[in-house]
Amino acid sequence: MGDPKGFLTTKREGPTRRPVDLRLSDWREVYEDFERGTLEKQAGRCMNCGIPFCHQGCPLGNLIPEWNDLVYRQDWREATERLHATNNFPEFTGTLCPAPCEAACVLAINDDAVTIKQVEIEIVDRAWDEGWVPPQMPVTKTGKKVAVVGSGPAGLAAAQQLTRVGHDVVVFERADRIGGLLRYGIPEFKMEKSRLDRRLAQMQAEGTLFRASVDVGTDVTVEQLRADFDAVVLAGGATAWRDLPAAGRETEGVYQAMEFLPWANHVQQGDLDAPPISAEGKDVVIIGGGDTGADCLGTSHRQGARSVTQLEIMPTPPEKRTEGMPWPTYPMVYRVSSAHEEGGERLYSVNTTEFVADEEGKLAGIRIVEVVRGEQGFDPVPGTEKELPAQLVLLAMGFVGPEKGKLLTDLGVELDERGNVARGRDYMTSVDGVFSAGDMGRGQSLIVWAIAEGRSAAAGVDAYLTGRTVLPRPIDPWDRPLT
Repeated sequence: MGDPKGFLTTKREGPTRRPVDLRLSDWREVYEDFERGTLEKQAGRCMNCGIPFCHQGCPLGNLIPEWNDLVYRQDWREATERLHATNNFPEFTGTLCPAPCEAACVLAINDDAVTIKQVEIEIVDRAWDEGWVPPQMPVTKTGKKVAVVGSGPAGLAAAQQLTRVGHDVVVFERADRIGGLLRYGIPEFKMEKSRLDRRLAQMQAEGTLFRASVDVGTDVTVEQLRADFDAVVLAGGATAWRDLPAAGRETEGVYQAMEFLPWANHVQQGDLDAPPISAEGKDVVIIGGGDTGADCLGTSHRQGARSVTQLEIMPTPPEKRTEGMPWPTYPMVYRVSSAHEEGGERLYSVNTTEFVADEEGKLAGIRIVEVVRGEQGFDPVPGTEKELPAQLVLLAMGFVGPEKGKLLTDLGVELDERGNVARGRDYMTSVDGVFSAGDMGRGQSLIVWAIAEGRSAAAGVDAYLTGRTVLPRPIDPWDRPLT
């Protein structure tokens, strides 16, 4: 335990967000630098609990009390080793994870949780600055070849683990750059892509091969894939988006979030001067109140939207935990993200009934109605109908599972009752030698679960190919998170 009285004498202090007017003028991450002296005091708030429930809250099983203590003692090099022992990409979770570990922190029972996420990102950022993240080359080669289909966090985690124990790994990605949703689904202001690029450079130095702009199932057939590789890891994510079949859905100006967000990242990559779908000068309505909706919100602000309204069919969440969300579960409470802080209006308990077109057939507005939960879903409240102006509507209502295209069809893998790729406890699907990791098998979830599943699937692949058990296996695919 770093400071025996730290949790009593030091109050929680998080990073400061840059002023709204300043951050809206660029696409850099929103947080100011955090002072290391302050961070070490924050790490000293960790109580080194006899039963560290933060471990239960983290799917990766991160050794949180250990690296909190090491940071407090200013042993940053060893803290880096402890952090990487369970997490291949702490810079991804440190910027993007909603921190279920903090929700499970014992101190959070009656006080503010330890700033675990901030300590994590500061450790890995310092590690990169000091040159403490070198490539980890395999000691021996197995002669086995593994194909990883999908280059999001699950695919990258599986690939890095398998490369490091001597397999020849090729990662296939249908987009023009490697990274999956990390590349084209996460806005630059949430995670600058330099974080991704330096990690990919490390993986390339270790021996992982990347092949972008390859749609497996079409550009590379399933027959070729099975002939060329000893094992296959499916990590394509849950990319089949949920739609809204309201009247006028086909109206020009109504788009899915993932038809909108990638263009902003292409602009930041230097591919385009301006996105073909832009919020500039428009009244924007975002349907969906989750993280993807907030990403659309922050992007719309930076593109110069005239107004932004975010709709959610669910009621306004409570400010604090209720009996239905006890500690250490992740509480579904009202949160204000950096994007919400930047402006816009949030409406809860409303449903969209129609997309309204103007005389030219372009989107002019949407009709909504207030709703209450009924026996069969949500019932409209008579007399609450209204119309909102909108020239751009973004559907951010989540994803319903993996795309059922040629890859899954030609492989012949079985699906579970939710439409995800079914797999066993070793992460192998119904097809011998074919494994599944991340959202493709789990369904839409958190980045920390994707990395944990990628690591676990890699352990399954290595055991299948060699019979050994040298790779850690953080989670069971039948585990259901408390998040």
